[in-house]
This record gives sequence, C-alpha cells and structure tokens, in this order.
Amino acid sequence: MGVRQLEKIGLQHDGASLEGQIAMPEGEAPFPAVLVMHNAYGLGSHVKASARALAGLGYVGIATDMYGGGVCHTTPEEAGTSLTDLHETPHLLRARCVAWLETVRALPFVDRDRIAAIGYCFGGQCVLELARSGANIKAVVSYHGLLTTGHPAEHGAVKGEVVAYCGGKDPYAPPEHVEGLRAEMDAAGAHCQITTFSEAAHAFTDPDARATARPGIEYNALANRISWAGTLALLDAVLRA
Repeated sequence: MGVRQLEKIGLQHDGASLEGQIAMPEGEAPFPAVLVMHNAYGLGSHVKASARALAGLGYVGIATDMYGGGVCHTTPEEAGTSLTDLHETPHLLRARCVAWLETVRALPFVDRDRIAAIGYCFGGQCVLELARSGANIKAVVSYHGLLTTGHPAEHGAVKGEVVAYCGGKDPYAPPEHVEGLRAEMDAAGAHCQITTFSEAAHAFTDPDARATARPGIEYNALANRISWAGTLALLDAVLRA
C-alpha cells in the first residue's frame, strides 16, 4: 500500500489542546487501530512515519500529542520542560494516555475492541502507563522506553500483551529498571515479553538519534529492524485474530 497522508485529530484534556495526526488505511471500516506515542521532543517525523507505515498495513495509525499544540521541540531544554511537567504530575500523565485511547475508541471507523499502542522513549513510558491503568487494550509495545513508575500495575489490571524492547547500553533504562519492570508485570499477572539488545543504546529506533550529540543515544539499525518486525507480528496476532 502507498504512503498515507496525515490529518489532524484533536482533543481537549485538562486545559491542553492536544493535536495528533491520523493516517487512514484503505478498505472497509471498522479498522483495527494503533496509537503511536512520541519521545520527549514531541510530535516529530519519527512517530508520524510510523503512523503512516501502519496505515499502509491496514491499521488506523494515530500519532498522539501529549504536550499540546502538536509541538515538536528542537532543543533538549525545551523538551525537558514539557517532559518534567508531566513527570511531576503522574496522575495527569496516565489520565492523558487514557484520554487518547478513549478518543480513538470513539472514532466511528475504528473497531473499539481491536486497539494497540506503541511508544518510543517517553512514549514507551506512556504505553506502559496505559497498560498499568487497566485500560482495555490488546497490546502495548515500548521501544527504549522509560520503565519506572510511582504507581505499579495492580494484580489483574493489565488486560493485553506487554512488550518492551530495551537497549543494553541505554542509560535511561539500566538493567535494574528492566528487571523492575519484569518483576512488576509478574506480580500483576501480566503477559509480558522483554527483549534486550545488548549492543543497543537509547533511541535505537531513531535514525536521527545521533544528532542530539548526547552520550548513550544512538541509532541501531539491526535492533530497529528486529523490534519492528516483532511488533508487526504481535499486531497481526492480537488485532487480526
């Protein structure tokens, strides 16, 4: 299928005007849908490209906006301010993730029972918070995500598959955080698969990662390719069964 055009999709949440981007597949509705949640910089080209790619495979792809205004920051300082605002209000972060899911579930062309979410870096934390919230979602996939939380999943809360792709050289998700996520999901009785690429650093899925010129952040083509292939296999299994 060809490249899909993006259109705006918005919602109001706790005083913020959120402006995401949505890509539609060809075919007859209702469609399965996949939320694509952005990194700390905001709604950049990486998540938009993922949404378009998913639409080309028959899913409604929605690149969500967690900050407001569809912003994509250009400096670590700007990104840090937006990120900190949500990190310091974890209840707001989780509620905003759920608000996006409910917005997508209400779309008339989406099959409300066939929705998944993927997320990169900060977006990885967002999709894990969706799972922890007890939301009715088929699967979440975190790529080099932030793994810790102040509100761990309660037993029986996680409804769908949880997959985390981690970098063995990621300073933002060290081994103790990976093992902490594994222990949390085990205690919650969740179906969880964690893959660690021993040679991969943070942001290993982003071809532009090195542009940040920060240590511990680097693209890894092999880890990116394998994690995407695994994601597509998972989506096929849980959204098309």
